[in-house]
Amino acid sequence: MRTNTLAALLSASLLAGCAQFSADGGFTPVADTARERLGKDAAWLRTDGDRSAARARTRELLAAPLDADAAIQVALLNSPALQAQFANLGIAEADYVQATRLPNPGFSFSRKSGGDVLKIDRAVTIGVMNLLALPFAARIEDNRFAQARLQAADAVLGHAEATRRAWVEAVAAEQAMRYAEQVRRTAETGALFARDMARAGNMSALDHAREQAFYAEAAAQLARARERTITARERLTRQLGLWGDDAQQYRLPERLPDLPGTRPEMQDLESYAIAQRLDLQAGRAQLESLARSLGLTRATRFVSVIDVGYLHNSDNGRRETGYGIDIEVPLFDWGTARVARAEAVYTQAAAQLADSAIAARSSVRERYASVQARYDLARHYRDEVVPLRKRIGNEHLLRYNGMLLSVFELLADARDQIAAVNGYLDAQRDFWLADAELRGALGGRLPDGPTPTEQR
Repeated sequence: MRTNTLAALLSASLLAGCAQFSADGGFTPVADTARERLGKDAAWLRTDGDRSAARARTRELLAAPLDADAAIQVALLNSPALQAQFANLGIAEADYVQATRLPNPGFSFSRKSGGDVLKIDRAVTIGVMNLLALPFAARIEDNRFAQARLQAADAVLGHAEATRRAWVEAVAAEQAMRYAEQVRRTAETGALFARDMARAGNMSALDHAREQAFYAEAAAQLARARERTITARERLTRQLGLWGDDAQQYRLPERLPDLPGTRPEMQDLESYAIAQRLDLQAGRAQLESLARSLGLTRATRFVSVIDVGYLHNSDNGRRETGYGIDIEVPLFDWGTARVARAEAVYTQAAAQLADSAIAARSSVRERYASVQARYDLARHYRDEVVPLRKRIGNEHLLRYNGMLLSVFELLADARDQIAAVNGYLDAQRDFWLADAELRGALGGRLPDGPTPTEQR
C-alpha cells in the first residue's frame, strides 16, 4: 500500500513537470482589462516591431490636441513605469515554469586504491521531498503568476487614472494662465489710465495706488499661473512617457470639458467596487497562494530532506549494487519556527486584505460624495455666480455710460468679476479631478450607464 502511494505521488510529480512559457507571457488578460475597462490598448514592448508600432501610434495621436482619452492611450503605449511592471509578468512566469521542473539528480564518484586493492564507488541520488513537493510548489507559483497578472492590470488602471488627473491639471492650468493674461492686460490698462488721471489731478493718491496695486497683483498672479502651468505640464509629460521633441510639442485643448448636463447619480457603488477592484482580487490571489504555502510548510515541518540513491561499487572486480537513503533527522529543529512564520505571514495578509476592502468601501463613498458636491458647486458658479456678476457688470457699464458711475467703481466691479470667473475655473477643475478619482476607486470605470463625459 505504501509503495503504491509513493508511486502515485511520484507520478503526480512527474506530470507536474511539463509547464512551458506562454506565447504572450501572461499579458493577454492585462490587455483585455485595458480594452474592457478603458477602451484602450495596452502594449508590452518586447520587440523592435512592438516599439515601432507604438511609436507610429503615438505620433498619430500627437498630431492633434490631446484630449483625456488620447492622453491615456499615449501613456499606455509609452510609459517606462508600466513596462517595468509588465516585466514582473516575465519574472513570475519564469518562477512558475521553474517550479514545475524536475530536480536534477546528483552523481558521486570515488576511486580508492591501496596495495592490491582498488575500490570504485558510484552513486546517483535524487531528492524525494523535492519530487513530492513539486505539484504543491507548482500550484503556489501558478497562484503568484495569476497575482502578477492582476497586479499588472491594476497598474494599467492606476496609471490611466493618474494620467487623467494630470491631464485635467495641465489643461486647467493653461486655461487659468490664459485668463490671468487677460486680467493682467486689463489691469495694465487700468493702471495706465489711473496714472494719466493722477497726473491731471483727477485722481487721489489713494485711488491711484489702489489701481497700481491691482496691476502689480495681477502680474504676480500671472507669474504664479505660468509656474503652475509648467509644473502641471511636466507632470503630465512624465505620465505620458514622452521626451525630446514630443515632450515639447504636444498640444492640449484650450479648455476643460463642460459640466455634465445632469448631476451624477449612481447606485450600489460599494459592492460594485469590491467586485471590480483588481487590487482586492490580487490580494485574494496572494492569500490563496499563502494558504497553499502554509499547507506545504506544515506537511514538511518534520522532514524536509530525503535523498534516495542508486549505488554501484566495484572492489577488485567484484561488483555490488544497492540503494541508499539520506534523511534529515529532526532532533533539534522540529519545524515549529517555519510553521509559525508561515502562519503569521498568512494572518498578516488576511488582515491587510480586510483593511484594503474597508478602505475601498470608504474611498468609494468619499469620492462619490466629492463628485456630487463639486458638481453642485461648479454648477452654482456657472449658473448663478458668474451670470450675476456679468449682469452687475453690464448694469455698471450702462451707468458709467450715463455718467452715473465713476471709472473707479467700474474697475472695482471688474475685479469682482475676475474673482467669480477664477472661482468657476477652480470648481470646474475640481469636479473633473473628483470624476477621475471616482473612476479609480471603482476599478477603472464607472458602472454601466452614461458617464459624466457622455452626459455633456
